[in-house]
Amino acid sequence: MKLKNILHALLTLSLILSTLVSHAGVDAVVDDMQKSANEFLDSLSEELRFKATYDLEDEERINWHFVPITGERKGVDLRDLDKVQEIKLAELLAASMSASGYEKVKQIQGLESVLYVLENADHRDPELYYTTIFGEPSATGNWGWRFEGHHLSLNFTVVEGKLLSNSPNFWGANPARVPVGPTTGQRTLKGEEDTARAFVQSLSKKQQGMAIIADTAPRDIYTGAEKKVSPLNPTGIKVSQLEKSQIFGLTRVIQVYLSNMPDDVANDRWEKLSEAGLENITFAWAGPTEKGAKHYYRVQGPTFLIEYDNFQNQGNHVHAVWRDFNGDFGRDILREHHGHNH
Repeated sequence: MKLKNILHALLTLSLILSTLVSHAGVDAVVDDMQKSANEFLDSLSEELRFKATYDLEDEERINWHFVPITGERKGVDLRDLDKVQEIKLAELLAASMSASGYEKVKQIQGLESVLYVLENADHRDPELYYTTIFGEPSATGNWGWRFEGHHLSLNFTVVEGKLLSNSPNFWGANPARVPVGPTTGQRTLKGEEDTARAFVQSLSKKQQGMAIIADTAPRDIYTGAEKKVSPLNPTGIKVSQLEKSQIFGLTRVIQVYLSNMPDDVANDRWEKLSEAGLENITFAWAGPTEKGAKHYYRVQGPTFLIEYDNFQNQGNHVHAVWRDFNGDFGRDILREHHGHNH
């Protein structure tokens, strides 16, 4: 069996076993997002609607970050909203991601309450998360939206009412493992850490020599909050240098990130990775492989990059992101759209 077919079969099986498969398609996901976005906007007062909306071409759309920059983010935060408006926003979030992704969002917001206690810091607030709509959500038009705050930046772009981009897609957790309180032991990004460690530990010494690019982890992801990213070097070990069982382990790492997306969107993303060349995907690790040690990894293909870092707070503070080299903020599909129109 060809390597590409092995990869496709393994991840398809993984998705079937770990998610409830939807047959509505990406178009239906985008349609639900558009309806939910308009219902959210319709629930806002004129003042809040003005605060929440920007033109699609506004530079603010690519002005993203994941650190606590209170007072500088644009849009409406949760403190602005009443209960009805919060429900409408929750429906928009739920339409834009999987059930497990939505639950992860709630846990990341909840970690702000943990930090409030641990740090005695007033700027730690689970309501300091901002929603911004770019353009006018419609069944045939181009628009986008963002949900952002400390350790979250979820960016969505819709083109021609059906084509969807959902990167940059950033998730963080501090503390990665909650040490005190009613949620003691909670690990919000457990899958992101455990699947990658299991994979790197499954490699032979020779393979680890190719995969491990540094003895110590960097202080943060290399791409930070850059508006556009390029492939990183060194790349690590190639899929073509893996055994079949190890290929399955690597696809499990990718699947963790895909599982934040609605099922049909995740399947669509996997098909695009397949078209770009699954055999060209690489994996790199930095730092010790033992549990509890500061560590970093990345999964990189011709079109995408996953970065993960757990260095800060003695290895109890995670940053993880999915980037597309040409597709962040829908650049590729918008470029194609404008080309067709011209």
